[in-house]
Amino acid sequence: MPSYKEIVTKAVIAKGKKTFTDEYTVSVSNFPSTILGCWVINHNFNGVKSGDEIRITGSYDVNIWYSYDNDTKTEVLKENKTYTEIVHLRDREEETSGEEIIIRSLKQPNCVKVDIIDGNIKYIIEKELGIELVGDIKVKIETNLEEDPWEEILEESKIEEEVNKIDEVVSDNFIDDQAI
Repeated sequence: MPSYKEIVTKAVIAKGKKTFTDEYTVSVSNFPSTILGCWVINHNFNGVKSGDEIRITGSYDVNIWYSYDNDTKTEVLKENKTYTEIVHLRDREEETSGEEIIIRSLKQPNCVKVDIIDGNIKYIIEKELGIELVGDIKVKIETNLEEDPWEEILEESKIEEEVNKIDEVVSDNFIDDQAI
């Protein structure tokens, strides 16, 4: 009958990813003619577990380059955006303790669409976050009840005695003795 041992170790006990989309509208003092570019930089974030949900807070800077005055002048609109995302955890069967959260940006925030609507700039930012929940978990393994036999450790003088006994038994003329 097999015997089992329990090992407590840290392991990834839940893992998932989620895409978030945020839409913003901003008014500018100059009536925009054309959007020349939009980029997102300086993404920072962290997560905290609270009950069955993970609250991710973060921020990034949005820079929108646009022309105005019939495409004769340009300006860069700079905004710092903060966000809070809530991710609900599914029920898990494993019992764990000492949980920690690891959040990764799988797809950095990116401007996927930007338009001029009624003199305002409307843009959509998309990001993808990966979430890992790491915790202490018990793992059961099958063990063998029988131990390997203990090998005797010989002292140096005993080893020499054993070698001498072997030399006495082994014939130097082994090959000649076999030919007879």
